[in-house]
Parts: sequence; structure tokens; C-alpha cells
Amino acid sequence: MKRFTAVLAALCLLLTGCADGAIRRLAGAGYDFDYTVENTTGSTVVNVYNWGEYMDEDLNKAFEKVTGIKVNYDTFQTNEMLYSTLKSGGSSYDVIIPSDYMAGRLIEEDMLLELDFANIPNFSNVDPQFINPPYDPQNRYTVPYLWGTVGIIYDTAKTAAPVDSWDALFDPQYQGQILMFDNSRDALGIALKALGHSYNTTGEDELRAAYDLLAAQRPLVQAYVMDQIFDKMEGGEAILAPYYAGDALAMMEANADLAFAVPKEGSNIFTDAFCVPKGAANKAAAELYIDFMCGYNAGSANAGAVGYSTPLLDVYAGLDPAVRDDGISYPADFSLFEAYANLPRETRDLYDKLWTDLLR
Repeated sequence: MKRFTAVLAALCLLLTGCADGAIRRLAGAGYDFDYTVENTTGSTVVNVYNWGEYMDEDLNKAFEKVTGIKVNYDTFQTNEMLYSTLKSGGSSYDVIIPSDYMAGRLIEEDMLLELDFANIPNFSNVDPQFINPPYDPQNRYTVPYLWGTVGIIYDTAKTAAPVDSWDALFDPQYQGQILMFDNSRDALGIALKALGHSYNTTGEDELRAAYDLLAAQRPLVQAYVMDQIFDKMEGGEAILAPYYAGDALAMMEANADLAFAVPKEGSNIFTDAFCVPKGAANKAAAELYIDFMCGYNAGSANAGAVGYSTPLLDVYAGLDPAVRDDGISYPADFSLFEAYANLPRETRDLYDKLWTDLLR
């Protein structure tokens, strides 16, 4: 995730009049909130694990100044990497930010602590459509962070026709110029959609057909990537790639030839959520951190910095209309989108096997 400066500039104008703690310095110079929060948590540190380039880290410094609690901040590139880190027990985090289906898996495997929402009063500002989600139907473990969609980012100067289908990623004319997701759920999901199937199928025949399509595509692929996509697409090193809408906005800002399209076969809509894993040493500090990030000041600044879509009502209400109406951050039609569900274990095992076979 990179700073989306055009959106941030609009938010900077908006935030100068915040009632609950004015931001004095903005846009790369850090944030100086003119209030403090009494630290009654008994903690001096909070350990946070988030996606790479998915937060304005100046807000961590602001949290430290406001609360006196130091933020140790680490990043991961895929949900599966997050899961492996937690499962191995090699690290102890207080706040993690998995995507919807992974949050559901962590709940299923009893790997999360229930939240004390009395410590997260800003949860009242969450849009009701994000409350009691399918992955946490009683809303005991999660607070939504940001949400978004997936599509294709492409170089308009180098594509032969408008890109409106996943088929473009399997077109031989772009051999060596195609990037693909470096994780099994997204890559196999694209192949499933291209074949007309649900992201959440458990049918072995459908999944093996998706594998066969990816295997046929592999000679066309320049690289399987995640955060590396920024430099490659912005620098004109590739022509086509699937990626997240918020990141696409940042890349389009850096390279005017780039455009973003949601394929006609349908695509993914996702929500990433704050959670506290079992074993967290600083749960109360984690809840204070979550509440801080869901406040209007931090929520507005962060949404502007990373370019993703906010689940917070007051932040959304304060957005520049040009942002709300861009058709990318906030799509007008949700009929094309499907969220990932937590799949049965045997299906997850098949995903792992097929992905390992593909990259062998």
C-alpha cells in the first residue's frame, strides 16, 4: 500500500476543523494530536501485525504520543503468511489484521480472544452493514479496518483492446508481461471466476480445472508477486496484473497510462479486520489501539493515506465527493462481487497441494 496523496490532500483540508483533537501536521510530516489519553491498560507496548504498505505509520507515532504506549509494527504479505506466523508460535502479537475468510478460520480454530467492546467505544461509528459479518456472525472477535475490491490493473498504452475480462491474464499475446498473485486463494480464485465458478466452491473437479488453467498460464507469467507489483506496474515493467483497488489508485496516480477494471465474470470484495490473537500479552492496550484507529482523526487520515474504503460512517460522510464517486473506491454496483468464505479443511488442503504443484 502506498500513500494516495490526492485523496489525502482533500482529507487534510477536511481534518483541520476536527472537533475531537485537531491534527496540526499532515501529509508526510506526521500527526500531532492536541490531546492525550490516560493509559490505564498497565501496558507500555502494543505489538501490531498488518499487511505491508497498508497503514500510514505516522499514526503509530501519534498513538505513542497520545497514550505513551510504544507500537512495535511488523508486516506480512498474505493471509497465509499471517496464519503460519501465528500457528508457529514464534511471535507474539497483540493486534492482527487478517482478511474476512482468514478471520473466520482463526475463529473456527479458537485462535482469537473475544474483544471487550467497552474499551472500543468508536465501534459505534461502524457502518451497520459491517457488523455481525458472516465470518464473525455474533461480532465477538473483530472490528472492521478497511475494505476493498479486486480487479485488473493494466497499461492502456500497451493493451490491444479494452480489458474487461479475466481472460486478458491468460492471453498469449502478453507473454512475459503478466503478473499474478503470489498466493493460492487469490490465484486459484481468479481461475475459478474465469471458468464461471464461485470463489467458494468445494468441488474438486472445479478446483482442478482452475489449477489446469493456471498451469497453462504459467509460461505467460513474468512473476508471482504481492507488494512488488507497485514498482513493476508503475515502472512499465509489466502490462497486466490483478490487484486490490486501493493499490490500483496509488499506481494510477504514479503512472497516467494505468487503468483499473473489474472483470465482467465477477471479482472479490473483502473486509480486513482488527483482531486480538490468543496469547496477546497486552489485550487492553490492543483494544485502545483499535479504538484510536477507529476514531475520526486517525480513520480519516489513514483512509486517505492508503486509498482503501472505510467502514466508518463519519469518515465516509466527510470524504470528498470525487472519492466517493470514483467508481473504484466505492463501486456503484456490487452485483459483480463475491466475498471469500472460510473453506472446509479438506478444501484448504487441496488448495495447498495445487499451489505447491503449480510452483514446483
